[in-house]
Amino acid sequence: MTEIQKNKWAWAWVPILYFTQGLPYVMVVTVSVIMYKKLGISNADIGLYTSWLYLPWVIKPLWSPFLDLIGTKRNWFLLMQLVIAIAFLGVGFLLPTNIFFVTTLACFWMAAFASATNDIASDGYYMIGLTQEKQSFFVGVRSTFYRFANVTGQGLLVIMAGFLENHYGDNTKAWSITMLVAGTLMLVLTVSNFFTAPKYEASDVIAKQKPTGFFEVFKSFFSKPNMSAALAFILFFRLGESQLVKMASPFLLDGKEVGGLNYSTAEVGTIYGTIGVIMLTVGGILGGILISRDGLKRWLFPMVLSLNIPNAFYVFLALTQTSSLSAVIATVVLEQFGYGFAFAGFVVYLMYVAEGVSKTSHYAIATGFMALGMMLPGLISGYVQEWLGYDGFFIWVVVAAIPSLILLKYIKYPADYGKKGATADA
Repeated sequence: MTEIQKNKWAWAWVPILYFTQGLPYVMVVTVSVIMYKKLGISNADIGLYTSWLYLPWVIKPLWSPFLDLIGTKRNWFLLMQLVIAIAFLGVGFLLPTNIFFVTTLACFWMAAFASATNDIASDGYYMIGLTQEKQSFFVGVRSTFYRFANVTGQGLLVIMAGFLENHYGDNTKAWSITMLVAGTLMLVLTVSNFFTAPKYEASDVIAKQKPTGFFEVFKSFFSKPNMSAALAFILFFRLGESQLVKMASPFLLDGKEVGGLNYSTAEVGTIYGTIGVIMLTVGGILGGILISRDGLKRWLFPMVLSLNIPNAFYVFLALTQTSSLSAVIATVVLEQFGYGFAFAGFVVYLMYVAEGVSKTSHYAIATGFMALGMMLPGLISGYVQEWLGYDGFFIWVVVAAIPSLILLKYIKYPADYGKKGATADA
């Protein structure tokens, strides 16, 4: 029987692998919104078409078993990263055309499916390549480099696009160059993963980890106790945030005459991509520490509040249309910190839902429902905003917190779940 040499070169491949996982997600889900806004696409179309890009992350459990059955996870993530690089280069080359919206959306679709598959393969490789002790140790490392990818995509690349907009006076040219840079960066990361990720997967190891059966995986997941309440909570947890995240950047970019705050692309990139991501990371780290110390039960209710209460500050910004940069930064700081803090608890709850046989597949299913809870509200976010205006829209976002608060009463999990030394038994 071939043995795997666990933990080999972990400090080399874990950071690069998870930076590579984070970059395409933020480019597809977030940067595409800003790009299309600056290229004159309406909020309704932005909300509708970019929200559909969540679909691959929703349905990725449908093909995740095939990554165990065919080939190695290393080969899968290297192939998918190459596809993503080609897709981003395609966006860059197609933006100057007359049919750029349709053709670049097609490229983003290709990148989205490849990115979702890359996530499955990367996470599987991580679990095979590290011992349980090292998996826990490197959770903070992988999360940090995933956030660095967010800073690079939502921050540095957007700031670069804003600089190029001002330099050339041509938004199309600016974003074309930016996407070509993103594609080139993905190529460099793919090559880096090729050289740093060890070839330790063997055919006998793959055989041991094959799923017992495609339909059995789904049957065992949906037959778990209290699953209907759990799925409802997963779907509604980010009902407000999933809409806000689509319209927050357009709100800052739109002119005062339509209710926006008239900020530049570079300013939005700086606020969200640097300050915002830093606070998101700090909130996530703090949330993980507190759950590890006290257990999930003590903190889940405060975390749901922290996700939703900061959204009320967007109502203030929309009603006053304040020109105060400090007010905008404070709002983003609170919202991003609250989101990171709450999401730490949400991930721990998803881990509880996935406990038992076929944990990896069950976690993929749970995260698929999580993505569905982001995609469906995002689809209508632009229409709701155009119907209600920015002030009415943000009021609606605040009201959307109510279902998740009600569902907290009905979900069941051990009070000390997530606490150091605790078990998953209810």
